[in-house]
Amino acid sequence: MEQRHLGRTGLRVSRIGLGTLTWGRDIDEHDAADLLKTFWEAGGTLVDTADVYGDGEAEYLLGRLMEGLVPRRDLVISTKAGSVPDPDRRFDGSRGHLLSALDASLARLGTDHVDVWHIHAYDPYTPLEETLHALDLAVSSGRARYAGVSNFCGWQLAKAATWQLAAPGVRSRLASTQMEYSLLQRGIEREVLPAALDLGVGLLPSSPLGRGVLTGKYRKDATPADSRGASEHLAPFVAPYLDETAGHIVDAVATAADGLAVTPLQVALAWVRDRPGVVAPIVGARNAQQLTAALSVETLSLPDEICRALDDVSAPVHRYPDHDWSTL
Repeated sequence: MEQRHLGRTGLRVSRIGLGTLTWGRDIDEHDAADLLKTFWEAGGTLVDTADVYGDGEAEYLLGRLMEGLVPRRDLVISTKAGSVPDPDRRFDGSRGHLLSALDASLARLGTDHVDVWHIHAYDPYTPLEETLHALDLAVSSGRARYAGVSNFCGWQLAKAATWQLAAPGVRSRLASTQMEYSLLQRGIEREVLPAALDLGVGLLPSSPLGRGVLTGKYRKDATPADSRGASEHLAPFVAPYLDETAGHIVDAVATAADGLAVTPLQVALAWVRDRPGVVAPIVGARNAQQLTAALSVETLSLPDEICRALDDVSAPVHRYPDHDWSTL
């Protein structure tokens, strides 16, 4: 699998990442082992998790599998901290919480460091410089090799990345930002992506298949019994992308797939993988068969005319005061 640099750093990662959102909850150790082995054998290196996935079970499973299945040295482990199970405060970006969370993640993973450590979301109740100081301490102590953020909007990302760049050698530059990005969700193109490109922050798209909708499995109001849309706790996650607008985009993806003799999954994933600024889409799969289907995109590059057609049918509305406001 082709490797790409993570932002403006020397770290190289596979251009498809493996997500573990459902590990320890919907995916048991046996299936997780099949997924990780399939990914590793295909040349994949980037494995993404978080301290809250499966209430810590995702990290624990990954740690167990690195003990005997896949060598730790062959993987680039990314985890996140900052989300908390508190209805009154969903995110805690305090230095104390973040560093304690990192230590707990390392214990579950059974390793002395993670390769990339992300702040899971912006905490408006903690000064940003305090949150970012936790990243600096993690990197300077060797517990994290690189630092990033997740779910930061445009101004938050620009402020954070600029703050880190203001003291080179003292503060650790942001290597990456993880954001939802797909043909069904192009909101980051307004401000997040331009900021990331300008500041050298690599983009790791989550939900690159539109929460599974871009595979075409929900066309004509179908809801497969084994799909996320049929799952009690994941159905609300899928529902926003089952409207008429999304349906038109999915139909266009299916038409492109028919013309290229490939699958809608491959078309949708290739489109986001090769967008400017993208380093590696993070793919979640229920089993090794699904993952193999996603990894088969390695040999596919979409023709320019297909990309333009998909761009047009899924184009978000950009209005004042976005970066292209002068054309309005």
